[in-house]
Amino acid sequence: MFHKPTNPIITASPSRRRGFDAISAYEADHAALDDDDQLKYAAGQRRAVLTCNAKHFEPLFEGWWQAGRKHCGVIVSEQMPIGEMLRRVLRLLNTVSADEMENGYRDWPEFADQEG
Repeated sequence: MFHKPTNPIITASPSRRRGFDAISAYEADHAALDDDDQLKYAAGQRRAVLTCNAKHFEPLFEGWWQAGRKHCGVIVSEQMPIGEMLRRVLRLLNTVSADEMENGYRDWPEFADQEG
């Protein structure tokens, strides 16, 4: 997973400690890349992108979809407390396979705690 939220190191590092292959844009020295280049980088690394930038990534996803370009998925989150973001990251990583993420677009509400 390639993390690009506001403070991605906070979610990438704990994900790695739990055995998942995750890196932040900052750790990869790619934080200054534009969004299309972020997605290209992640696709080349076989990583899904986690971002808080739906405004840019939703149309980017649509453009890639229409062009038939392959990627490993885009996960969009709203800004939230880091503990909740980490819970959702781990829920996603534990329930959705790489094959299920391929060329997909996921939104965070589906990984929220289910009340009930």
